Amino acid sequence: MVRMRKLDHRKALVLFSGGQDSSITLAWALERYADVETIGFTYGQRHAVELEARETVRAALRAAFPDWARRLGADTVADAGGLKDLGETAMTHETEIHLAEDGLPTTFVPGRNLVFLALAGALAYRRGIGVIAGGMCEADYSGYPDCREAALRAQLEAMRLGMDADFEFQSPLMHIDKAESWRLAERLGGARLVEIVNEHSHTCYRGERDARHAWGFGCGTCPACELRAKGWAAYTARG
Repeated sequence: MVRMRKLDHRKALVLFSGGQDSSITLAWALERYADVETIGFTYGQRHAVELEARETVRAALRAAFPDWARRLGADTVADAGGLKDLGETAMTHETEIHLAEDGLPTTFVPGRNLVFLALAGALAYRRGIGVIAGGMCEADYSGYPDCREAALRAQLEAMRLGMDADFEFQSPLMHIDKAESWRLAERLGGARLVEIVNEHSHTCYRGERDARHAWGFGCGTCPACELRAKGWAAYTARG
């Protein structure tokens, strides 16, 4: 009988898009694990500017936090372009962002987070990394069913069985809203980390980086910008 592959749970792989949530999750992992790698994905997303934000955020974290710099390892970008080939969404095509008849926003890319988690698992397996971390959140999100904890836990169990490896999944933002995620950033790295995430991370679904708001760059009207603005307002109101 094949024995389950034992992975190193002192090491973490962070699903890192370059957005607010994944940037805070990266900081969270850097505070807790001895070695941290990141993985991002290209899938024909309209807001491909997030791929540039990834490098900027990583560089800023290295410069501002020497202890984290020593722990931050390799970055991998994987091609998940097949998601775009399967049909139109407002994340991958120039279509309107609105609620569809099924009640989900047209920015929903079916199976996206499940695909990302599987690809991250394949890389973690090869690297011997035991912990996969993601910034998914079901407390304050745009209605994506693949952000729900139950869906992600089920995917993790399939990966554990399918690769016969003892993966662990961490989602530190799962049950907190956007305002509390800013407070978590402050607890992790003080005002400097909040500044880095505010200035350099990218959330806007339309890829807008020309308009600067108190909460960061973005169009200000897409669901991602609205959530970010709402969370920032609540965070700054309480101080």
